[in-house]
Amino acid sequence: MKTNHKSMKKHLQIASKQRPADLVVKNGRVMDVFNQDWIDADIAIADGKIVGIGDFEGTEIIDAQGNYVCPSFIDGHVHIESSMVTPSEFEKVVLPHGVTSIITDPHEIANVSGKAGIDYMLKNSTDIDLDVFFMLPSCVPATSFENAGAVLKAEDLKPFMEHERVLGLAEVMDYPSLLSQKDEMLDKIEMTADMGGKMDGHLAGLNTDAINVYRTAGIDTDHECTTIPDAMERLRRGMYLLIRQGSVAKELLQLIDIVTPANARRCLFCTDDKHIDDLIEEGSIDHHVRLSIKKGLPAFTAYQMASLNAAECYGLKNKGALAPGYDADFLIVDDLEAVHIKNVYKAGKQVAADGQYIAASEKKNLKDSSIMDTVHFKPIQQRDLEIVMDESKHANVIEINPNQLKTNKIITQVGTKENLFVPSIEQDLQKMVVVERHHLTGNIGVGIVKGFGLKDGAIATTIAHDSHNIVATGTNDGDLLRAINALKEMRGGLVVVKQEEVIASLPLPIAGLMSEKSYKEVDQQLKHMKRALKKLGFEADFNPFLTLSFLTLPVIPSLKLTDKGLFDVESFKFTSVGAEGT
Repeated sequence: MKTNHKSMKKHLQIASKQRPADLVVKNGRVMDVFNQDWIDADIAIADGKIVGIGDFEGTEIIDAQGNYVCPSFIDGHVHIESSMVTPSEFEKVVLPHGVTSIITDPHEIANVSGKAGIDYMLKNSTDIDLDVFFMLPSCVPATSFENAGAVLKAEDLKPFMEHERVLGLAEVMDYPSLLSQKDEMLDKIEMTADMGGKMDGHLAGLNTDAINVYRTAGIDTDHECTTIPDAMERLRRGMYLLIRQGSVAKELLQLIDIVTPANARRCLFCTDDKHIDDLIEEGSIDHHVRLSIKKGLPAFTAYQMASLNAAECYGLKNKGALAPGYDADFLIVDDLEAVHIKNVYKAGKQVAADGQYIAASEKKNLKDSSIMDTVHFKPIQQRDLEIVMDESKHANVIEINPNQLKTNKIITQVGTKENLFVPSIEQDLQKMVVVERHHLTGNIGVGIVKGFGLKDGAIATTIAHDSHNIVATGTNDGDLLRAINALKEMRGGLVVVKQEEVIASLPLPIAGLMSEKSYKEVDQQLKHMKRALKKLGFEADFNPFLTLSFLTLPVIPSLKLTDKGLFDVESFKFTSVGAEGT
């Protein structure tokens, strides 16, 4: 809300107790995140803003009944598209978990639909209860090693930079372009700096020299740390450390011990990529707080990281604390360590109670053909999926690490028939296929992956970070081909195939990434997908679709597959499936 004389006079009159507040929270223990202490006092609220802490009268009273009153949570980095629902549905899931603000990077939909995708996300998140702030995609495409649906340059991003909810430039993941000072990357960085924006990093697998490069460019954050030594080097060089706990990447338990009284204010939480079913069952940032406290982090520090620290990191001056001048975004919590949230308030308005979204919402039916018809590829034959092996039968294989984004590059001897690779259930070796779906290039990347544990069938999806081509894996070519073609018929989504029959599917017609359905319907469809996966013999404790979706990302080590072929991230060049010289 913009300040004017009338509202300022009203707020000053309430603060000085010349008139009653619009709303007063009484009988609560108010969390002071600045001093990590409790205040036994009222909270006076007017027009969605806190105007006083003390003893106040109000037109409306909220009785906290002796419970804790805490600032609400902020997700420091999240891709809404990974939930597979639109922003206006996403809020209904995260608000009951105490998250009232998020910083999102729409690079998933931007890689498919460019400026139209960003515009869709901005419009769909307008006038909803959740505050959705944006960091603009810095790398569309992420690299030159794959084909994305769009190319975004500085001049394409600049008009969006003026939007009131745009905070800056999202994760700079194209380190080679930054290292070699390519003009297109520097244009985006200079534009952001000139407009006073924030900049996020993406330092997966990079050494301390890379941290120096990122910091010199003015990049402030990293959410890709997996070890305490790496996290410490980022903190030493002045970066904010975002500790991630998503559906695949789960680093909180191995990183949380780095947080000390000396460095805590430089640490915050993010989910990055999390499916809607995991958000419903586990929660969002409240899950981070809960896990951190269980691991021994003081509750005050965990709540501070989830609120004030995130606000300070992204320059949200009116968020993250309960104090005069701050937005009235708060939680009533009856069990601090279990993070049991009774009520959630956004700008003084109750939006959730006892884990349920209760605010009225208007369904946003935004139609744009450019983001609804995005799956295009030339006809594919089974011969297009063949992998020819030499006499040694040794192959470079992508080995997955469950619940991690990094993969291992291994060399192993594989089975063949007439010099063609044959998947092996005994060796847990499956074929993996990436099909370009944006420009009818006809590109098809094929490789071998280990670790999914499928005993039959195939799975496929149009969620394939970051260019979001089609990615599939399976035990035989017939099922792979059926799964790929099914995605075209569905206009994108997730599919499970057995004996060349689709046994479960989740259509995602919005850019092949998001559903038009409600979050509850999507959740039910995902549960059906999980049941179908069991029919393929999948029994592992990780999400196979999310894991598959990151096997195409050629900026995270070690071995990945794009539509252009098998890519060695450590040497930053393409390699053959056959292991040469073995």
